[in-house]
Amino acid sequence: MKGDRLRLDPMLPFRHLVAAAIAVAICAACAVPASRDSTAPSSPLPPSVPAGDAAAFQSWLNGVRSEAAAKGISAATIAAALADVAPIPRVVDLDRRQPEFTQTFWRYLDGAVSEARVRDGVARLSAHRDLLDRLERTYGVPGRVLVAFWGLETNYGRTLGGFPVIGALATLAYDGRRGTYFRAELFDALTIIDQGHIAPERMVGSWAGAMGQTQFMPSTYLRHAVDDTGDGRKDVWVQTADALASGANYLRNLGWNGAQTWGREVRLPDGFDLMLASIDGDARETLKPLSAWSQLGVIRADGRPLPKSDLAAALVLPAGAAGPAFLVYDNFRVILKWNRSIYYALAVGHLSDRIVGGGQLLGRRLDDPPLSREQVSALQAALQSFGFLATAPDGTLGSGTRRALRQYQLACDLPPDGYASQTMARKVLAAGHIGTPCAAPAPGVAFRDSRR
Repeated sequence: MKGDRLRLDPMLPFRHLVAAAIAVAICAACAVPASRDSTAPSSPLPPSVPAGDAAAFQSWLNGVRSEAAAKGISAATIAAALADVAPIPRVVDLDRRQPEFTQTFWRYLDGAVSEARVRDGVARLSAHRDLLDRLERTYGVPGRVLVAFWGLETNYGRTLGGFPVIGALATLAYDGRRGTYFRAELFDALTIIDQGHIAPERMVGSWAGAMGQTQFMPSTYLRHAVDDTGDGRKDVWVQTADALASGANYLRNLGWNGAQTWGREVRLPDGFDLMLASIDGDARETLKPLSAWSQLGVIRADGRPLPKSDLAAALVLPAGAAGPAFLVYDNFRVILKWNRSIYYALAVGHLSDRIVGGGQLLGRRLDDPPLSREQVSALQAALQSFGFLATAPDGTLGSGTRRALRQYQLACDLPPDGYASQTMARKVLAAGHIGTPCAAPAPGVAFRDSRR
């Protein structure tokens, strides 16, 4: 969720917009960057969670206790789970922090589908073969897919998070930015404890409350977790069988189709109409059967023809027209329901292929550095000044910005892939500096990059 944004007058001259963006960036650059080390000292709590006002928090917590009791949660659970709860400054810090740079597809993929993770996935697939085969028969989700989710979520159960879930959720609910959502998750976490699945002190997870080897939020756990071992507890923290069965059940309930794969890397012909690529967050902007994509000249990445099928597919270009291309199917959109990120969904699919012998991607690798948030804000300001973007700059490359950039590209007879590369961003900003949307960059006009 995004907070309130400054509304800029669309009629304001572009140079004023850029000057404002640069001024904000300069001020931001003066601040000391927050540490990414989870063991680093916590920053002070923001005003909405006053560090010294223990009485206010306890008053709020008493309301939680009363509401929990009204929901039928036992007095013993309420006392045990909420006895020593206090706001966690580090949780607020992580919730408020926004990354300094945007993520590029290749940098994301290098971390998500590293060679070490592929090798480990191969070993895990072999070690748990009987379990995974049984889960596939029961839920229709292939073992390679479950292992891929397992690998991306917690590095095969190694990284479960070190925050007390009750404390983290209470902090986020009290903080108020997304209080309603996290308050509901807090009651769900208390319900899980009350049902006897785990003791409060063992309920650890991420700073946002995601739990176990599959990183379920409490509400997801209550709807989809499974006791595969039959011991009466749905232990997704320690019991790998429970965790993987829960993941399989969740994917089935989200709509996974066991008769299909997730998608495949493809190669586009010269002169391909890039307007057919989907740049929306759901990867369904333009759906065509595989047979139609074949007629358009699309082939597999290795040069072979596409399967003869009417399976509906969307074209995704995560690194723009110069990078790899993918045709993705309904199961890809199921992955997006688990984690609403095109990069994540492609990483799950690619890792699931790699751990059963699939090769590396064949599309061109781009080493284009990521855009900083200030660069994205300046790009958005330029697009807004030309009338392509209706919303105020926020430094985030979402679907709206990609659509605006695509419209700019169309207007200027550029490949309309909607991809904000460094080169494209420089072109847009330079044109804005000149005051003509499609002007060529003037000598000496550079796209400001504050990276150090």
